[in-house]
Amino acid sequence: MWRKIGIVVGVILVIGLVVYLILRSRVEPVPAHSFFAQFEPGQPLNIAHQGGEQLWPSNTMFAFQNAVDMGVDVLEMDVHQTADHVFVLIHDDTVDRTTDGSGAVKEMTLAEIQALDAGYYWTDDDGQTYPFRGQGITLPTLEEVFTTFPDMPMNIEIKPDDTAVAQSLCQLIQQYNMTNKVLIGSFHDNALTAFRAACPEVATSMTESEIRPFWILSVLGLSELYPSPAEAFQVPTTANLPVLGEVDVLTERFVSNAHRQNIIVHAWTINETAEMERLLDMGLDGIITDRPDRLQEVMGRP
Repeated sequence: MWRKIGIVVGVILVIGLVVYLILRSRVEPVPAHSFFAQFEPGQPLNIAHQGGEQLWPSNTMFAFQNAVDMGVDVLEMDVHQTADHVFVLIHDDTVDRTTDGSGAVKEMTLAEIQALDAGYYWTDDDGQTYPFRGQGITLPTLEEVFTTFPDMPMNIEIKPDDTAVAQSLCQLIQQYNMTNKVLIGSFHDNALTAFRAACPEVATSMTESEIRPFWILSVLGLSELYPSPAEAFQVPTTANLPVLGEVDVLTERFVSNAHRQNIIVHAWTINETAEMERLLDMGLDGIITDRPDRLQEVMGRP
């Protein structure tokens, strides 16, 4: 009886090994992408979230210019499309939270949106003062950012779950010869899949549904079986998963396993100095932050 059990176990192990070897043979490290080649090897990136949301009105030319002057490595921004099919930079799908207007971005024309005060609600003292009200700060178009900062690397998030918007974004990136200057992300699988199909030459990060299998395989010690669909992970430090509840996403194992497959790892959104230091010690490739000034100091930059 024990002999038969041993034979069955042995057969199962052999089959498992064969399956593992077949799956392993089909996975190659992610090819190096020119977007990341423009940075100094081994140096983590300071990625200014919306230009530095805790420092200036977010997703505005004022914020982006200040971030560039500060010496950040990458400008991070969010795009929506107006009713007249122009890409504007704003985080929410409405203008209500950050401007003195009201309404859905996709239902407003560019002229209507740019008539709004994009600095209206920004405050750093819990609403006691609003220092940027009435200063002429408006929501910019993506074209304006491309023409103003043609050599600046950009991290662009597609906010709408809309494949047509994703395809139009590809066309604009190609039109302005920014294919090697941008990294594209989205929370929406359909939008990101459509973008990759239209612009396979552009670097992309991964959605939650693409990251989760890698995290599981990494925990199991099988991350080498993960066929990566993109060049970068952009992840929070923790996440809530079904059954498991809150788990640590960014661990030394996760980062090292990603690097073995040449996958870039960025953390978001990290604003406290101690946390920046902890994550950089893991060997992260970059941090997305509302406080790029603090990250500059942590990195020892003037």
